[in-house]
Amino acid sequence: MTPPLYIALRFLGHRKRAFFLSLGGVVFGVAIFICTQAQTQGFAKSFIDSTLGSNGALVLRARVQTLEGTAALPSLPVHPPHRRLFEGVNDAAEVMRVSRRFSNVVACSPVLRGTLSARAGFQNGTVDLFGIDLAPHLQTTNLGQQIETGSLDDFRNNPNSIVVGSRLADALQVVPGDSVQLLSPDGEYRRFVVAATARSGVGVVDAVRIYCHAKVAQSLLKKPYTTSLIIYKLRDPERAPALAARFETLFGHETESWQEREEANLQLFLTIRLSAAITVSLIILLAGFGIFNVLTMTVLSKVKEIAILRSIGYRRRDISSIFLWQGAMIAGAGSLVGCGAGALLTLGVAHIPIRVRGLIYANHFLVTWDWRHYLWATLLALVAVAIASYVPARRAGLLSPVSTLRGTSG
Repeated sequence: MTPPLYIALRFLGHRKRAFFLSLGGVVFGVAIFICTQAQTQGFAKSFIDSTLGSNGALVLRARVQTLEGTAALPSLPVHPPHRRLFEGVNDAAEVMRVSRRFSNVVACSPVLRGTLSARAGFQNGTVDLFGIDLAPHLQTTNLGQQIETGSLDDFRNNPNSIVVGSRLADALQVVPGDSVQLLSPDGEYRRFVVAATARSGVGVVDAVRIYCHAKVAQSLLKKPYTTSLIIYKLRDPERAPALAARFETLFGHETESWQEREEANLQLFLTIRLSAAITVSLIILLAGFGIFNVLTMTVLSKVKEIAILRSIGYRRRDISSIFLWQGAMIAGAGSLVGCGAGALLTLGVAHIPIRVRGLIYANHFLVTWDWRHYLWATLLALVAVAIASYVPARRAGLLSPVSTLRGTSG
């Protein structure tokens, strides 16, 4: 142990109460930072996983025709090209065959989509119909894990059966085995049997979506094409925007990544995370002010000891390092204990029951375990304490030993 470190320990030992108060501030700030980040990111991750499991990481849909703009005079700027979109996917089988060659593509599923009216008893509603081929759709989405009541086998074996979103089933007051009538564009109702209900965890999906067989959907919707969109499951969803741009150029169809589709919701979650981080960072900053006061008072109370140390050969930087060591010990111990407390607090919060039935579905606080939360909390504590320790340490190093020992220190 170096002499400055040993002296720093002795100085802290003489002010135990102040030391533990400063330590407590750091511990509290680090723990709260970790817990709030785990909560906010937990809800965001749940939403992302749910939307990827229901709508895919990438969606290829309408055909694109580019209309080039022209300028009336050479001095005027050329207008950017406009796009005309046509419903339906041309040769969906070939598009899927080629797209599967891309290393980031895990699976893809064709979907025929349309909006219809539904009726069950005295209840009515507008539904988002997804006509699917079950086998590829189960490979591409989490529909198999989303089944809440009923059975997918009943859906698989009965072409006149449907899978209904859980919130839509509640609104229509239906359960597996009940009948639902869907209104086709020609004004005729067609009766279907509810085979199962599905909960995706995304409120807007569960409130409107109905799954049926693709051939039945084409007959019901009166569409001239069999596929209105293709959804993709990717190995690395973060690379979806680059792949979307590549597919749009390659296939000539509008392609949208999940980041573009969910931009508004992602911005909302990011804003909440940043707001929580800034608020909790102020707690750590306040802990830094407490450490500043403790070290300043230590310098004032140890003026004669500092002068003696200077007189026996300690240099200014040695004196400064004594107080920097004190700050480092408070920051190190506070960060270590704070990380442990943050983990325990996060674990406790994860078991608090709540009822969320809006953008996402949750029965308790959702948290995520990410080592980066602990890293950022520790870095914030170290930076705050380093800044708080610098001024008292520098002041201690500038004390004059001669004037102090004569009783005129300042």
